[in-house]
Amino acid sequence: MGGLDYSRDERVVMTLDAGGTNFRFSAIRGGKPVTKTLGFSSHGDNLDRCLATLREGFDGIRSLCPTPPVAISFAFPGPADYPAGIIGDLGNLPAFRGGVALGPMIAKQFGIPVFLNNDADLFAYGEAIGGFLPYVNSLLEKSGQRKRCRNLIGITLGTGLGGGVVRNGELFLGDNSIAAEVWLMRNKLHPGMNAEQNASIRGIRRVFAEKSGMRFADAPEPKQIFEIGTGSVPGNREAATEAFRQLGEVLGDVLGQALTILDGLVVIGGGLSGSWPLFMPAVMKELNGTYTDFEGKTFSRLASKPFNLEEPTDLEKFLRGEAREVVVPGSSERISYDPLQRVGIGISRLGTSEAVAVGAYAFALSKLNESAR
Repeated sequence: MGGLDYSRDERVVMTLDAGGTNFRFSAIRGGKPVTKTLGFSSHGDNLDRCLATLREGFDGIRSLCPTPPVAISFAFPGPADYPAGIIGDLGNLPAFRGGVALGPMIAKQFGIPVFLNNDADLFAYGEAIGGFLPYVNSLLEKSGQRKRCRNLIGITLGTGLGGGVVRNGELFLGDNSIAAEVWLMRNKLHPGMNAEQNASIRGIRRVFAEKSGMRFADAPEPKQIFEIGTGSVPGNREAATEAFRQLGEVLGDVLGQALTILDGLVVIGGGLSGSWPLFMPAVMKELNGTYTDFEGKTFSRLASKPFNLEEPTDLEKFLRGEAREVVVPGSSERISYDPLQRVGIGISRLGTSEAVAVGAYAFALSKLNESAR
């Protein structure tokens, strides 16, 4: 991971995972939470109440910190000028219309540096530092493999479709802090729309409603649709499984596009990630698909072989690889060669909120370290 290891760092950073409905405050030290999580309603339609909630939340967490925090780092929805700490016109938090200098305000109130970033970016960073990426590398090590993974694509499935990229231990932000905006990728099933229309909570509810012949407003929440799809509660099982299948096909297409550019692991989090048994088969079918050229020849969609690391058989194949020895020409020397180029896809190992907090923590420390050089 490019030498990143904050597991023994004694500095405390206060963090916030800001959603359109709720704010979740915590504090991290050594890559682990050191306080309980405090939750508050966001009051996103009232700027004064929202800002007061931010102050109350950070005051509450600061009182629980074992040592004084050195920074505040939090995830906030975009659009935003994250480096400047200015929040733009948010759909779920309408009180921020016109631009609010949130970072500078919080920094002035608490007297410590404040860092803002996108939640999906910080989710990916947290999973790269303390979640899915080290988990996979530890399994590779235990299997006696020399292969190690250093790159990660993080996907959040919930109210929307989010993405983040970590390359060799470094969070990739882009020139405008809007890298990995995967929600805007083309929707395979509806090419005139973006992928988020299917790969989101509203997408699941919409398809279920359509297939069940009901109004969208009457559709249950995805948790119940998942339970219907697994047969644990009564309902239109065919409609439920089709809703998640469509999500998986669209998400698989998104990942197929991303993996042609970004060669790394994929970790999925967010409120819908627990439904992976219903949508992951369609994801993998899409990633294992083929293209056809004008002569009718077919070839694999990806240069690498994708594996679902939540399935024991796929995990075993991913870890084993196809290692063998080859002879160095002109000598008797033999070296190991594994021709299986492979990527793994799996589910968050930290949980989405903790991964965001860990990512926010690490992002703040990396920035503090940069400024100290």
